[in-house]
Amino acid sequence: MDSGIDWHWARAALDWQLELGADEAIGEAPVDRFALEAAEQAARAQPAVAQPERGGAPAPMAAPVGPDAVQLATEAAKAAGSLEALRASMEAFEECELKRGARNLVFSDGVAGARVMIVGEAPGREEDLQGKPFVGRAGQLLDRMLAAIGLNRASTVYITNVLPWRPPQNRDPRPDEIAMMKPFLVRHIELADPDLLVIMGNISCDALLGKRGITRLRGKWAEAEGRPAIPMFHPAYLLRQPAMKREAWADLLELQARLKALG
Repeated sequence: MDSGIDWHWARAALDWQLELGADEAIGEAPVDRFALEAAEQAARAQPAVAQPERGGAPAPMAAPVGPDAVQLATEAAKAAGSLEALRASMEAFEECELKRGARNLVFSDGVAGARVMIVGEAPGREEDLQGKPFVGRAGQLLDRMLAAIGLNRASTVYITNVLPWRPPQNRDPRPDEIAMMKPFLVRHIELADPDLLVIMGNISCDALLGKRGITRLRGKWAEAEGRPAIPMFHPAYLLRQPAMKREAWADLLELQARLKALG
């Protein structure tokens, strides 16, 4: 029976949703996650109220005292004396809720000790499945970008992400998640000891530079964790906005020139 829906249109719509990260059907009807999150934040902002004693006014309840996740992460990261120990420490870290919904820890790829260290944002579906950063379509584009200036993950580049676990539905990481995992990222950079950093995307700029606005920041050298750092468009963004590849090429040439200047 003819449903009145064009097959090609439906296929294109599905492809578009996959590109956005909607790769799992978990309910009969769509759910507005943004509205749910806003409601949860509003509920958390309301002070808890204890039941009043007979004839008395309601009294605010004291918030439960728990461990400081950032402090715990800082202590765990500092204790790691090698990349292997850091990975084990991150795998054992239980304070980040993202871990419970992810399939794999995404720690790194490439060569530790390489002159160039790339810091991406967070794992996507393919990264979560394989346990490596930049292995989906964005990773394939990254490989072509690096090859254009004589670099590759097999011998000259080291890659990691701000977050090691995939956020649900590929949503942007929350500020508290970035803050919680940043001590591990800082220690990761210290142990990998690159000559310079490539910071890909707004989330990475937020974590390492304390700024957002990749269109304004890209291509301009800054300093992050005591090293030269250049922000660039994330390959996933370039897949959605291919017209921006021209700017990305200029940034790659800038990176190539800086490496030559460093000797």
